[in-house]
Amino acid sequence: MICPILVGRDDLLELADRRVEEAGTRTGRALLLVGEAGIGKSRLLGSIERRAAAAGFAIAHGAVAPRDLEVPGGLILDLARGMARTESLGPAGIALGERLRQDDAWPGGDPRRRRRVLILDAVDILVEAATGPTVLSLEDLHWADDLSLEILGALARRLPNVPVLAVATSRSDELYPRVPMREWRNRLVAQRLVEEMRLGRLSLAETGTMVTLLLDNGLPAPRETVEAVQERTNGIPLHVEELLGAVRHGPSEAGDVAAAGVPDTIEGAVLERLDARSPEARELARAGSVIGRCFVLDVAARVLGRPPEQLGEPLDELVDHFFLVPAGPPGLYDFRHNLIRDAIYGRVPVTDRRRMHGRVAELGEGLEGAAEAFASAHFELAGRTAEAFEAALAGARAAAAVSSHREADQLYRRALRTIPADLPPSQHAAILAEFAVEAMATDDNAAAAAALELAEDRFREAGHKVRAAEVLVPLAAARHLLGAPLEERAALLRRGLDALADEPAQPGVERTRARLLAGLAAAHMLDRRLDASLDFALRAIEAAVAAGDLATELNAQTTLGAVFVFSGRMEEGWDALASSIARAREARIEPEAARAYRMIGSAASVLVEYQRGEGWLRDGIEYAERLQYWNDRHYMAAHLAHVLWATGRWVEAEGVAAHALADGRGGVTTRITALHVLGYIAAGRGELLRARQVLGEARELGERMHELQRLSPALWGLAELELQAGDAAAAADWCQLGRAASEDVDD
Repeated sequence: MICPILVGRDDLLELADRRVEEAGTRTGRALLLVGEAGIGKSRLLGSIERRAAAAGFAIAHGAVAPRDLEVPGGLILDLARGMARTESLGPAGIALGERLRQDDAWPGGDPRRRRRVLILDAVDILVEAATGPTVLSLEDLHWADDLSLEILGALARRLPNVPVLAVATSRSDELYPRVPMREWRNRLVAQRLVEEMRLGRLSLAETGTMVTLLLDNGLPAPRETVEAVQERTNGIPLHVEELLGAVRHGPSEAGDVAAAGVPDTIEGAVLERLDARSPEARELARAGSVIGRCFVLDVAARVLGRPPEQLGEPLDELVDHFFLVPAGPPGLYDFRHNLIRDAIYGRVPVTDRRRMHGRVAELGEGLEGAAEAFASAHFELAGRTAEAFEAALAGARAAAAVSSHREADQLYRRALRTIPADLPPSQHAAILAEFAVEAMATDDNAAAAAALELAEDRFREAGHKVRAAEVLVPLAAARHLLGAPLEERAALLRRGLDALADEPAQPGVERTRARLLAGLAAAHMLDRRLDASLDFALRAIEAAVAAGDLATELNAQTTLGAVFVFSGRMEEGWDALASSIARAREARIEPEAARAYRMIGSAASVLVEYQRGEGWLRDGIEYAERLQYWNDRHYMAAHLAHVLWATGRWVEAEGVAAHALADGRGGVTTRITALHVLGYIAAGRGELLRARQVLGEARELGERMHELQRLSPALWGLAELELQAGDAAAAADWCQLGRAASEDVDD
């Protein structure tokens, strides 16, 4: 059952009408329709599309599903297909699809530069296509991959001068767990590039209106019926429709809903309706649910092993009873809601499910939005692990090549889940090391450390001493972010140097030796062992130059710059750090550029160079966000919060620190810095209990790391709290601890 009108959304429709009118006068805008699953986002989006079409707008629609998270540019690819199906936007849609599928546009070039050019090219195509008023309709943004989000963010900046209204939907219940989507939304809303329209649950009166319209018997719905429906559905429109659909097609009268055995969940309601359909319709619905969010009828026929003409009546039955809706070109159908698809999928027997997943994966090219990532998911669900491994590994490497780190992370995880038992240890180790790079980029440092430990074992098992020593460098970095003290990390790196002691002087050996020395320089600098760090850094630079390893040279130069500023050679240090950023960006060595941004911004933050620090931190955050270096991004955000606190902008500081604390899932250094800021803000507001709790947690974490910069701010903050509380003796005790910690490293 579908309600004939949109209930409870008049204010949102009025706002949308104004935005449509403005877009028609070349003042475009981006709207984000946000609400929980089933709340009516798609219905509202459809209403906006129809009203815009009536005003002469061209309409192009794109959508994604959960598996599309692993397909770089998946949402924009679907939008390109939607454009290609319209007369005025057809050529641009074809051009956009071809541009997104190019993998050799910059042969031999840097992958991150290729990604940036790809983003700009995609936006240019979209903007230039809008020769007249246009609506770009984008559904389920919470399942969009990072590349799609970057393209939409860049597009939003161009909209105010073109006749384009971009309207997207996103689930609020899936927005916040996914960090990139959360940050994308927060950034664009804060910059007024996206206007958010939130859909709330229906009130009791609004649910009553909806029930009356659905029952359609000429009378208002009985109050008891409305109250029962509201209790069961919580005012979620889709749930209201599904619940009444189940009752209406079952043995009960609609007016008896309060007393009838109504299913407690939307799943129960969907399955009860499905059970009332013909066996052929049920079979087709189950096959479609295995294929995915939408499917081509020919593909469903091949999955079932039946001629397409035999599925005509079952298909019409599913459409007539609102399980499926046509989704564009002939033969393409979509489940009316993903909750419907999920409920049906859960009913498919496991053996049938695995068989059909395998068939879907084999069909490959016949699927909408097919890709290695999509095929790997189906192969895994089919239990065909060898094929899942090959597809996932190829997809992971392709995603990593365009800096889609989150997609790459998930695909590497699938590859490791399905890795062949007889894979040579050296190949297993290499995949583990590749995965660790993506895990660290996405701030999952625990997973990265575990993978690197196993990679070292596998390389040693294969007799590759140099490769085994090489993985100790990122392992030490990962363990630092997890709170390991200097002694533990330095021991790892020295173990690597010892393993190379008897190796002949070859380029690979010398390159690894330089990286181990650079790792030791960084480890000692972070612990403020500046003399030792200086020695290691100079040795690392010499070895890296000799080996022709620019990335390691820049890494050591960044450490050297930090040593200089912390030892009082300020201008020399700032110049060295700025030079590292410029050289790394010029050479397109993005990890080292991100690290240099992180180092110069945080150093300025703690050395009371707040104006300098804010500028570098904001630039670095933008850079890290764009290239998906999330650990660096969150750490710099925590230090930006520190600068904001220190310069009196407490409200902004609190928000930035709270987000860094929530989003920095794998970085203890980020957590400590954010806790310092929140503790200081609480102390400044006189919230002494709150401040003591927060700074106490920061002190415990800092003590485990044995690094002055992690520990000292909490100690001095706790001293100040005791002074505010009137306990001078306790304040003095904390001061003694703080002084001793500084004396321990000659600070």
